[in-house]
Amino acid sequence: MKIATWNVNSIKVRLEAATAWLKEAKPDVVALQEIKCVDENFPAEAFEALGYNCAVHGQKTYNGVALLSKLPIEDITPRLPGGDGDDHSRYLEAVVTGSKGTLRVASIYAPNGNPTGTEKFAYKLSWLERLRRHAKSLLTNEEPVALIGDYNIIPEDRDCYDPKAWINDALFQPQSKAALRSIENLGYADAFRARNQATGQYTFWDYQAGAWRKNHGIRIDHILLSPQGLDRLKACGIDKHVREGDKPSDHVPVWAELDL
Repeated sequence: MKIATWNVNSIKVRLEAATAWLKEAKPDVVALQEIKCVDENFPAEAFEALGYNCAVHGQKTYNGVALLSKLPIEDITPRLPGGDGDDHSRYLEAVVTGSKGTLRVASIYAPNGNPTGTEKFAYKLSWLERLRRHAKSLLTNEEPVALIGDYNIIPEDRDCYDPKAWINDALFQPQSKAALRSIENLGYADAFRARNQATGQYTFWDYQAGAWRKNHGIRIDHILLSPQGLDRLKACGIDKHVREGDKPSDHVPVWAELDL
């Protein structure tokens, strides 16, 4: 089973790029973030024509997550537990079944948190704590789990072209990195780092200041696997070339192959 995550930064703008990539990469399950549309405006027909079932948790203009699957989608759960009154569409969870077992997968769009020292940063940390608590509860099922998406966290210096340039950014704050580690400390593993220890491996390049041309990128899109998921990990990679396409997102897809 090939799973992937991609922050498309508006599915309306990126529909042609998304369908082209799907035809090329042929993932079985895809988590999308920042679709920026309500459920009824999601272009499900275009993905259904490629053989995908769709689950959507959208929001007008901002946020929004979706799951595409060539396999039946079951036990669909929108929204992260906790956070009464939180109306941001940032989390969508479901179960898919492959030839060798099931996978619980979630599409995650964590808050950006900028600027630091504001309610936005406090919201980021509280949201990540809710994610940690839920991630812990999922481990009790002792099943393969993939928490995948745009975490808006740069884990280490090697995941950033220039750490000094990001030292004041919410994505690189010690509290943000600690929040990600707290999830990993439960037993979840960064699938990419489980297979690739190289520096200069990025998933996001800003549209400004020639960041793509200069390779001034950061790695903020992650696939976290439960121990049962990690045991089935065969490969993981970043489809960097997608950033070169027409009307590209500022993010690129990250994928993993699981023995499922």
